[in-house]
Amino acid sequence: MIGTVELSAGFADKVTSAQATFRAVMQAMARPGALQRLDAELHHVPAPLMPATAAIALTLFDHDTPLWLDAATKTSVVTQWLRFHTSAPVVEAPEAAAFALIAEPHRMPTLECFALGSDDYPDRSTTLILQLESLDEGPGFELSGPGIRGAAALRAPLPDSLVSQHEADHVLFPRGIDLILVSGPAMIAIPRTTRLVAKGGN
Repeated sequence: MIGTVELSAGFADKVTSAQATFRAVMQAMARPGALQRLDAELHHVPAPLMPATAAIALTLFDHDTPLWLDAATKTSVVTQWLRFHTSAPVVEAPEAAAFALIAEPHRMPTLECFALGSDDYPDRSTTLILQLESLDEGPGFELSGPGIRGAAALRAPLPDSLVSQHEADHVLFPRGIDLILVSGPAMIAIPRTTRLVAKGGN
C-alpha cells in the first residue's frame, strides 16, 4: 500500500504541469487524431496508470467529477492515489461517472452503459480514458469531422466493438461519448463529433 510520504507528491511542479496538461487536452479535443505529449514530471504513479492518464487525472479530476474504474484500475493502490490527489468519488455505476479509466479496453462495458448526456445538457456525459499499448501501431482508422482538415489517420489496437459503437453514437448528437486514447505519456482525443472508420490491416 502506498504510504503517506509517497502520496505527498503528484506533479513535481503542480501549477505549471497542470496548466500544460490542460492546454494539451484542449488542443487534442480541438484537433482530433493529433498526438499530444504530456511531459509533466510525475512522482509515484501507481500501476497500471500510464503517465498521461495520471497527468489528466491530476488536472481534470476533483470532488465534483465522479469516476468509474475498470477491474484493472480499481485496486486499493490506485483508488487511494486518486482519492488523495483529486478527491474524485469512485462510483460503481458507469452511467453515474463524469470520467472512466479503462486499462483493458477489450473488456470494457458498451458505450451505452455510460452517461450519454441529454439534448439540453450534452456535457453531462462520461469521458472515457482508454489506455492502449500503442498510438502508432495496430489496425488502421480514418478520422474525419470538425477540427480535421480532410481526414486524419490513426493506428491503434482499438476494440472492433468500440469503433462500431462510436459510429452508432453519431445519431444521438449532441449526446454522446468523448474518448481520450492514452499510451505512455502520449494522448489522442476522439470527441463525439469525430467519425471513426476502420480501414483494416495491421
